[in-house]
Amino acid sequence: MSDTGRTAFDQAVDRVRAGAAPADEAAALYAALDDGERLGLLDGDTPFWQGMAEMGQGYNVRPYVHGAVERLGIPGIRFVDGPRGVVSGHGTAFPVSMARGATWDVDLEEEVGEAIGRELRAIGGNFFGGVCINLPRHPAWGRAQETYGDEPFHLGELGAALTRGVERYAMACAKHYALNSMENARFTVDVTVDEATLHEVYLPHFRRAVDEGVSAIMSAYNSVNGEWAGQNHYLLTDVLRDQWGWDGITVSDFIWGLRDAAASLNAGLDLEEPFVQQRARDLPRQLEAGETTWELVERAGVRLLAAQLRSYARRDQGDFPVELMASQAHRDLAREVARRAMVLLRNEPVEGAPVLPLDPARVTSVAVVGRLATAPNMGDKGSSDVRPPSHVTPAEGIRAAFPGATVTVVDQDDPAAAAEAARAADVAVVVAGFDERDEGEYVGSDTMNRPELLALFPEQPDGQGQASDAITAAAGEGNVVMTAGDEYGGDRRSLTLRPVDEEIIRAVAAANPRTVVGIVAAGAVLMERWQHDVPALVMTWYAGMEGGHALADVLTGAHNPSGRLPFSVPTSEEHLPFFDRDATAITYDRFHGQRLLDRLGVEAAYPHGFGVSYTTFAVEDAAAGPVVDGALTVTARVRNTGERDGRHVVQVYGRRTEGDRAGETAVVGFAVAEVPAGQAVEVAVPVSLAPLSRWDADAKRLRLPLGVGVELDVASHAHAADAVTLRIEA
Repeated sequence: MSDTGRTAFDQAVDRVRAGAAPADEAAALYAALDDGERLGLLDGDTPFWQGMAEMGQGYNVRPYVHGAVERLGIPGIRFVDGPRGVVSGHGTAFPVSMARGATWDVDLEEEVGEAIGRELRAIGGNFFGGVCINLPRHPAWGRAQETYGDEPFHLGELGAALTRGVERYAMACAKHYALNSMENARFTVDVTVDEATLHEVYLPHFRRAVDEGVSAIMSAYNSVNGEWAGQNHYLLTDVLRDQWGWDGITVSDFIWGLRDAAASLNAGLDLEEPFVQQRARDLPRQLEAGETTWELVERAGVRLLAAQLRSYARRDQGDFPVELMASQAHRDLAREVARRAMVLLRNEPVEGAPVLPLDPARVTSVAVVGRLATAPNMGDKGSSDVRPPSHVTPAEGIRAAFPGATVTVVDQDDPAAAAEAARAADVAVVVAGFDERDEGEYVGSDTMNRPELLALFPEQPDGQGQASDAITAAAGEGNVVMTAGDEYGGDRRSLTLRPVDEEIIRAVAAANPRTVVGIVAAGAVLMERWQHDVPALVMTWYAGMEGGHALADVLTGAHNPSGRLPFSVPTSEEHLPFFDRDATAITYDRFHGQRLLDRLGVEAAYPHGFGVSYTTFAVEDAAAGPVVDGALTVTARVRNTGERDGRHVVQVYGRRTEGDRAGETAVVGFAVAEVPAGQAVEVAVPVSLAPLSRWDADAKRLRLPLGVGVELDVASHAHAADAVTLRIEA
């Protein structure tokens, strides 16, 4: 501590803020540490079994601290998980990321990032581990709710927006790098992928986060091309450092994120999370044996210190009281995001007029049906679980929106009772879908008993008992994932609704022609057996703490639906990639989602980007500007041809017209336009040709489609009949 009362770290931050290089200041701080403190930078500060016991009272209830050095004022990495809000404390539960992806609104997502950043600071964190940008190649993936969609460009832009918002207040971390899109097998599966597919399909969104200035990248649990991601030199060094020139920090996923301490350090992993574990146990011996070096310890330590200095020097210096947590402003934002996310898929006429919107002044009775109608169903109970101080269920939201109506709720699995209530009501609303038992993060009994995973734990104090027993006991009732095991989460076993849900929907639709179905899910749901029996269908997602109010806003027309699907919905499971939730090895190719439907030559039930509203839009006078460094601007006039104000998502899909894979279509740009009824607005859509790039194996880089023909569809969704096609020379 200096005479001014400011620590060595504080003074280094001042110098960085004045223009000093963060790496130089970090090297000076590192030089002031002893060897024990230097090794302590590379993992968590909490002893392993103490941390596991505390986790049993609730996951991440306070920030997890890594590498703090009190005598120099080094704060360490103070980790708080996400992505649907701040997991520590009692903050705002926003809609899940997939719902936010359905808004297609990067400005709105940046606002969410700022709110999360403020709450993270209020709870004492400095690092947000919630920029989840894995590509969900199959809708059965249990953690699909944590990411934004299955098109790399769209996914990258939303992740970049969250990064921008958070980085104003704290370090943002993108995860899980890479090819993490299986949940049950994540600790055992080896994903094989060719270099071109890896760089063209599965890494562009991570590159986008890097280019946006993300502070950290978290490695995945799975193996990639024969090596665990947490110690994969190709991913962690060859790509991140050598090809992309990134200077941020790499961190492991928790507890099982690496298999060999020296190998992880040699490969370029900077930090083991979240407790004192493998590195503390093994690195001293491995350093002595020459399996790794002190130079690599220094490399990681300096990176970790530089990341903290960089963040503290540029972050907002305002006041962040605990009252920010779930403040009214943040609740209002959560409600706005939730209603902007909901996708109206069907709205067919009954007696000459569409079922929706409903007029509260004219509706005298509503039947609200389904087990999820009264459930606090905000997403899975794994590492993304936010603990808000309150929540609004669909039934509560509908009651509030229809104060003069009789609202009858049937939340049992009883088709006959549901039909009876529907028959007596003006309108019936069925809320069906999934919850944390059906999809989400998974740590099952198989995980707890795998010898190779148990070997990663330090010895228990006094050598008592088996590690598997101890970790289960330590988990306690506060950690649903680790205690419920096989009963909770994981990859979806079925892509259809439960049979009883389908029976209820058909019974209600037969009893009341004005039936609305709200689907709660993270990804595509196969609905061919019943969807044509109902006139109105809304994808509501896991809608966060204000989701019930948001649903009512959409049903009543207080909000004109503007969400658009961030994936396609197939008509058959045969139109999806191969998926085995228990696989130990799998090969990924470039085809999934809309791209696979196009390759198979089959139509989607609902194509990528689909959604309708209570008004109609037309795109006029679309034109493409000049291509500069692989980017251009498409301009268009969007006209609202209906009688309600609304938002339209202008989507641009691109394809090469010649060469290999000519005709393969990808999202290359999008923008949201607010258009008053009967009026038109000019929209400028930023477009990138990077999604049409091809991997050059010799140069180890993506090459833009220079000198080849490119077509751009300016559309409301993929392959829309009224799309405007522009032809350009790239």
